[in-house]
Amino acid sequence: MNNYVLIGFMGCGKTTIGKKLADRMGMEQLDTDALIVQEAGMPVTEIFHREGEQGFRLRETKMLESLVRSGRENTVYSTGGGIVMQEENRNLLHRLGTVVLLEITPEEVIRRLGKDTTRPLLQGEDRMKKVRTLMARRRKAYEDCADRKIEVSGKTPEAIMEEILKSPQEI
Repeated sequence: MNNYVLIGFMGCGKTTIGKKLADRMGMEQLDTDALIVQEAGMPVTEIFHREGEQGFRLRETKMLESLVRSGRENTVYSTGGGIVMQEENRNLLHRLGTVVLLEITPEEVIRRLGKDTTRPLLQGEDRMKKVRTLMARRRKAYEDCADRKIEVSGKTPEAIMEEILKSPQEI
């Protein structure tokens, strides 16, 4: 498949980079979280409130299965930050296309997200501790899933996009 699948921690720029990459390449861009929100008819925070994280993760798996079945080509997929936590999802992501991990530092996550209240897993006190804990828990899954890795901290979306477009040997 000639698709790109962007994975990484919340705030790393998957949606922003996905849109820029799709525009540049003349591809379609799909955001798995946006698709889930559209299908559910409620925001992610409400899904977490009503169904818990497990309910949301089940919705992610069903969405990925549907996307794989669709056989779409020429698509850039931007995914939710925790989508890689289920092994089944990691397998499905590989079936969608080349999986690119956008790596980010905890400090950059906090800088970018500021006081964002739409991230259910970052609610409450000591956001830095939550970011570090979640990143540590997800690190192996991200690395196991990635075909390529790109550090994004301190880089512009355009610079990140250019790195994605380089051949793997150049990275």
